[in-house]
Amino acid sequence: MTDFRVRRWAAWAPGLQTQEAWSAWLASPAWPLPAGEGQAPLAEVPAMTRRRIDPLGRAALQAAWWAQGDVPTGPVVFASRWGEIARSVALLRELARGEPLSPTAFSLSVHNASSAVYSIARGDTANYAAVSAGPASAAAGICEAVGLLAQGAPQVLVVSVEAELPEPYQDFDPHPGPTRAWAVLLEPAECGLRLQAMPPADADTVAAGLPPDLAALRFLTGEAPQWRQPAPQGGWLWSRHG
Repeated sequence: MTDFRVRRWAAWAPGLQTQEAWSAWLASPAWPLPAGEGQAPLAEVPAMTRRRIDPLGRAALQAAWWAQGDVPTGPVVFASRWGEIARSVALLRELARGEPLSPTAFSLSVHNASSAVYSIARGDTANYAAVSAGPASAAAGICEAVGLLAQGAPQVLVVSVEAELPEPYQDFDPHPGPTRAWAVLLEPAECGLRLQAMPPADADTVAAGLPPDLAALRFLTGEAPQWRQPAPQGGWLWSRHG
């Protein structure tokens, strides 16, 4: 297993819009996140393109842009449990009413929509991937990045983005909360962070508390030696070495 370290990171949510605010929250987290309004500014993207992106996509691209900055392009992995499901539900409702569907809305409803917009906005032709693995989606994104590092990539950008499920699916969300996104720029390390698979766990042993995406960010940016993420379908052991 390739060890890695976090070179840079960034995050955005309506109530936490700076890295300083996020650092303070991560030091003593509480769920739900602090209340806030608005959407990510995403000033790096031209206004005509920015207007087409919904709040979830804007949050993802903002965190990605802040974390990558002017670092040369490389592989990018976007991870999200449900992705652009709000846009998909809106399209299904229009279809049920017999209304014509917007090709633009459809193109931005697929799971890799945010990654595609990010690559186009940056003029980037590097390797891009979009993954989803239920509550372990953030872990799946990191796992994909570790594989790319093992294949020789000098750095990999991982972007995690989540949002509250729309009606009628809200009862399926164990951690309903606001749109939030984080991004980490990873690079290999001789002694650093490590992600290892664990056997499946009983459903009643799965830890409550923070949503898995934010618990992952807290481990990645903190100093805890270990974090166990149990899951009925197989969990993850996050550890720190050296």
